Amino acid sequence: MAEKRYSRGASPSSGNSRTKNRTKSAAGDRDYYTYVDGNTVRQLRVAAVPEPEKPVSVSRATRKNRERALQMNLGYVLFLTAAAVVTVFVFVNFLKLQATNTLLQEKVASLSAELDSVVLENDSEYNRVMNGVDLEHIKEVATEELGMQLATSEQVVTYESQGNDYVRQYSEIPEE
Repeated sequence: MAEKRYSRGASPSSGNSRTKNRTKSAAGDRDYYTYVDGNTVRQLRVAAVPEPEKPVSVSRATRKNRERALQMNLGYVLFLTAAAVVTVFVFVNFLKLQATNTLLQEKVASLSAELDSVVLENDSEYNRVMNGVDLEHIKEVATEELGMQLATSEQVVTYESQGNDYVRQYSEIPEE
C-alpha cells in the first residue's frame, strides 16, 4: 500500500486520490491528508449487481436449428479428415525436401572444399615441375648432342585455328 502525505495547498488533484483522511499534526499548525492508491483502496461506491436476466423462451424450430448447426454430419467429418491428411502430407513432403536440401548443401560444401584442395595441390605441383625445368639445358642438349637446329622463318607455317587451342594435322602439309 503506497501512502503519500501532502500538506494543505500542496495536495494532488482529487482525481488521483481514492480516499483521504484528515489528521492533525503534532505541532497543530498544519493539516495533513493521507492518500491511498492501488488495489487496497476501499470502495466508497459499490456498483449495483444487475439481476440475472430470465432466459428468453425460444421456439422449438429455432432450438432444432441450433442443435443441428452444432452437430457434425458425415460430410463435414470427411472434409475435415481429408484436410488433415492433405496437411500432414504437405508437411511431411516439406520436411523431406528440407532434409534433402540440407544434405545437398553439405555435399556441395564438401566437394567445393575438395576442389579447392586439389586445385591448390595441382598448382603447387605445376610450379614445382616448372621450376625444375632448365630451358637452356634442354636447348643445349638438343643442338649439341642430338644435332637439332633452330627453325628458320622459311620453315614456319602459320594456320588459323577455328576456336580450338591447337591444330590437328590430318594430312601432309603441301609445299608452296
